[in-house]
Amino acid sequence: MRVTINGDAREVPDGTTVAQAVRILTGVTTGVAVAVNDEVVTRGTWETTPLRDSDRVEVLTAVQGG
Repeated sequence: MRVTINGDAREVPDGTTVAQAVRILTGVTTGVAVAVNDEVVTRGTWETTPLRDSDRVEVLTAVQGG
């Protein structure tokens, strides 16, 4: 199945969840927000939210600095 994660097309196995997509991109789970097709996915549902072919996933990480 093909999805777009942060603008990059990626091939992922069928049934890949939002949590797995986050792990593909980064090992960090704190300070992270995820949207699928422009809809925010709450952290409590990452493990149970499957991705579908052609989904657009945005994984945003908080950055501290000045």
